[in-house]
Amino acid sequence: MHPAADRIRNVALVGHRGSGKTSLHEALLFEAGVTKRLGSVPDGGTVSDSDPDEQARQMSISVALSSLDWHGRKINVLDTPGDPSFVADALGALRVCESAVFVINAVMGVEVSTSRLWARAAELDIARMLFVNMLDRERADFFRALEQVKRAFGPHAVATEIPIGSEHEVEGVIDLVDMKAFRQDSSERAAWSEIPIPDAQAQLAQEYREKLMDEICEVSDALMERYLEGAEISHEEIVEALKEGTNHGKIFPVVCGVATRNLGTSRLLDAIVEDLPSPVKHGALKVGEIELEPAEEKELFAYIFKTRADQFAGRINLLRVYQGVMRADSQVLNTRAHAKERIGQLIVFAGKEAVHVQEFGPGDIGAVAKLKETRAGDWLAARDEPIEMPRLKLPAPVMAFAVEPKNRGDEDKVFASLRRLQEEDPTIDLHRDQQTGEQIVAGLSQVHVEVIVDRLHDRFGVDVMLKPPRVPYQETIRSSATAHGRHKKQSGGRGQFGDCHIEIAPLPAGEGFEFVDNIKGGVIPHSFIPAVEKGVREAMAAGVLAGYPVKDVRVRLFDGAHHSVDSSEIAFKLAGLQAMKHALEQAEPVLLEPIMLVTLLVPDECVGEVIGDLNGRRGRPQGMEPVGAMTEIKAEVPMAEVLAYAPDLRSITAGQGDYTLEFLRYEEMPGHLAQKVVEDATQERTAAHA
Repeated sequence: MHPAADRIRNVALVGHRGSGKTSLHEALLFEAGVTKRLGSVPDGGTVSDSDPDEQARQMSISVALSSLDWHGRKINVLDTPGDPSFVADALGALRVCESAVFVINAVMGVEVSTSRLWARAAELDIARMLFVNMLDRERADFFRALEQVKRAFGPHAVATEIPIGSEHEVEGVIDLVDMKAFRQDSSERAAWSEIPIPDAQAQLAQEYREKLMDEICEVSDALMERYLEGAEISHEEIVEALKEGTNHGKIFPVVCGVATRNLGTSRLLDAIVEDLPSPVKHGALKVGEIELEPAEEKELFAYIFKTRADQFAGRINLLRVYQGVMRADSQVLNTRAHAKERIGQLIVFAGKEAVHVQEFGPGDIGAVAKLKETRAGDWLAARDEPIEMPRLKLPAPVMAFAVEPKNRGDEDKVFASLRRLQEEDPTIDLHRDQQTGEQIVAGLSQVHVEVIVDRLHDRFGVDVMLKPPRVPYQETIRSSATAHGRHKKQSGGRGQFGDCHIEIAPLPAGEGFEFVDNIKGGVIPHSFIPAVEKGVREAMAAGVLAGYPVKDVRVRLFDGAHHSVDSSEIAFKLAGLQAMKHALEQAEPVLLEPIMLVTLLVPDECVGEVIGDLNGRRGRPQGMEPVGAMTEIKAEVPMAEVLAYAPDLRSITAGQGDYTLEFLRYEEMPGHLAQKVVEDATQERTAAHA
């Protein structure tokens, strides 16, 4: 049997990289009895960072799902990556949960990824709780972190517990709802004992209890009246008001602990059950015109939020049931592919164990293996209903590389494997550059692309080399010119003859190519004119300066000659090619380079240095505006100058800056720089022919 929807809690653990989300996930599983020992990130023994690359880097790369039971409730926990390179998984997890626990590092406070994810959680209207972690570290300060949280996220962030002791002497927490103190005696399961509130903290506890009651009573006028009259308010009433306030973002409870010591974990599990909403409490999901309710008797609608490609298990899809019941060994419809899918085994992850279950009820999250057509972003439903989740705003991939297989003949395998990885990470961009012929893979950062390469090796057994992609330069002309092309060949029997005169002139930027037929009196028969145009286009595919495509040229065919026997299409094509090459050489050819719009988000104190650096890259700043404690800068910069921008921006902004790139237009390249590109291209051609 599946749990009832009002006894489910779906919780995403989110926050900045290094705040201890994976350690907290580990502690929750251990405290709930799912695992037998407390795994640690440095030892590579955690449940959710199970991939070799996650263990090697000591960071989460993919979202991990675990389910546990606490006080008769099923809690589905999604441990998300905090590194901005893997934000797609964090956002995908937020979308399918009613609640998020934001994990804050007590030394660093609110960091940039935390603020960004908070804004997304607010857009999705999900309940948020904060867990201030790492209280045992040197310079960790719960109250300073709490003030930072209030500054960043507003006055409704309020402590529901405070720590006993600080730094390495932290030993427990004071629960401000019931005014009770709990000491953690060891990191073992349930190894805490209730103690009297220490005298040294009695006054502080009273002060923070009043702040909490002020926030809680704001949710309910009836409570406010009684509280002001000094009446006793029961535990149940406080919990009910807290849950009411937390459900749609009127209150953000702040709890605390030390995940690696299992301190505060059982209190957090209690808070998840008591303060965070169930799918029923949170309400129906509206998708377009359809309203999905967590009701069993209604027809099935389930959303796939993550696809994991595995060489052995094939695809595993993580899903959230929004309405109805999904049963093992049943048939459903994929509404995007309009195809039937057979649901084989349904899987629940309990630590490292994958447990097979018979059904998932409404509101539940789980996994299904071996679906043929289905991937992240799809809906599985009882009928073919056109339904689509609003698209997530994902950052654009900016770190691009050209990929080549290390072993010849692996091209197809590399491409197929990259496609599989793209299914599970929509922020990977994969395309073949039409102009340079290179296979391009782009990610959100250097780390992101390195991870892609590692996964190609670990999961699919293919090795690739990365090179910075070539800049797709173009060529054009600055003046007009005329030229004559003649192809004549006599080799016994029938010869080859084609002759044409053309005039070329520049077109306005962006106009491309125009071919004008001005032949009078049939000097070139009508049937051969397309062959001349073909030759002209072929010459334009590789310009005379550096072999780059030629753009924005008008070609006028105005004279020529033919031979009644020896003329042929191939002869006129070759004549057109020759004429065009001569004409281009005389028409002041110039090199064009792509200009990008760079949008940066950087800390205020780095603005001067970032702009100085952009000026050094031939950048032209277009404007700035404040965004919270950050500044958004827009600038136009040549693509060649920002191919390897990510590591430089990271070092200028101490890892806090971010940017996106967007193509704007082509512009003529300054002469001395164009000369260098031409020399490099000539050298390459010479080497290729050697």
